[in-house]
Amino acid sequence: MINTHPTPLDAILDQLVEITPPTDDPTDDPTGATTYSQLSRWILLRNLADHKIGTHTADLDRPGVAERAGSTIKKLLIEMGLPPAAAVRAARIADSVGTLGKVEDCAADGRLSGEVVDAIVRGMAVIEKRSPTALSDDDHRVYETGLLAQALSGATPTEIQKHAQTIGNTIADDEGGIPASDDRSLDTLSHNVTDDNRVEIRGNLTQTVGEKFIAMIDERSVPRPEPDGSPDQRSATQIRADALEVLLDQAAVGAAMDTIGAPRTQTLLTIPADGGDPALLPWTGSITQATARRLSCDGTFTEVIIDGETVPLEMGRERRLFPPHLRRAIIIRDQYCIKCGAPPSHTQCHHIEHWSDDGDTELDNGCMLCQRCHTQVHHNGWDIVMGFDRHPWLIPPADIDPRRRPLPAYNRRTMRLDDAA
Repeated sequence: MINTHPTPLDAILDQLVEITPPTDDPTDDPTGATTYSQLSRWILLRNLADHKIGTHTADLDRPGVAERAGSTIKKLLIEMGLPPAAAVRAARIADSVGTLGKVEDCAADGRLSGEVVDAIVRGMAVIEKRSPTALSDDDHRVYETGLLAQALSGATPTEIQKHAQTIGNTIADDEGGIPASDDRSLDTLSHNVTDDNRVEIRGNLTQTVGEKFIAMIDERSVPRPEPDGSPDQRSATQIRADALEVLLDQAAVGAAMDTIGAPRTQTLLTIPADGGDPALLPWTGSITQATARRLSCDGTFTEVIIDGETVPLEMGRERRLFPPHLRRAIIIRDQYCIKCGAPPSHTQCHHIEHWSDDGDTELDNGCMLCQRCHTQVHHNGWDIVMGFDRHPWLIPPADIDPRRRPLPAYNRRTMRLDDAA
């Protein structure tokens, strides 16, 4: 039950709310000294608040208030107004109350922020986990003092964590523990579908697995010029995201060739019979028709027509992949992604006349496109036609070329249409 009786803290809060910036006119504080002084005090108050939140959370957790309500202390803090990340941090600090006396003393006078205290708490947990035996009281004090010294000297939370990892790995080497870089019990991988149907991926993996991932992403993160020869317009992070899709597609192809292992994962696309939302994927929700068309070009893809009660009425065509002999023939003809020149291992076979529009799976209806260019063809107004020379030609959107003059495929980029004529 919330206490409605005024407390000294209520009076302090009322006073804090009334405090305004030292001046509305910057010329009244030309050096910023007054504003700097007040800001430093606000930071001190913020650090003190972090400490009080941690200690009060510990006091609230001891009698099991959240547990009796069928909840957790983290959920309770979120309901009280803390952001999820701050709630996790406060709960972690609360669990350590009474075990890190020196750190708590420094936090109590405002010298440490909640983030720094949390870094020390997490750092001590790393050190303890790396040790094959329980830390003695003396060792515990030594390591706590070392991390605290790092914090007071200005180290960031990340730097404190790295220092703790170094200590932990040293203990593992000297005493036969497990270094953090090899401890698979710490591995995590999660994904979350956002409100706009994008997917956030988070992972924390062993050094070996991480090295494999970074090496494979790096190998596929090659900038590709635009068709006019201008530099790749993608950022480094976008290039890496495209590389991840390449890696997943290559893994799927490998799985499809493994006749002994599990069957290849199918992509199901449900389409309402009443003409509502164009398509729905089971994991991430609705997609546009353009995305559905792109999906239909590669990978296993099954259309399912459903009624208003989600009962399947009709199963669409599934076998529309370019077989290996046709893919090899298209590679011989196109050599690269016809738009940017990406190598064949980074490409998919694209149906020029969409498979979903009854386009045939044949040499004269296929061409090589990497994931990025595939998306541009389906979403950004690029068209592809098969020329009389039985080679694909690109037609740029009007905002790139108002006359929409055809461009030859990448491996024939030195040709001109009038030359071919």
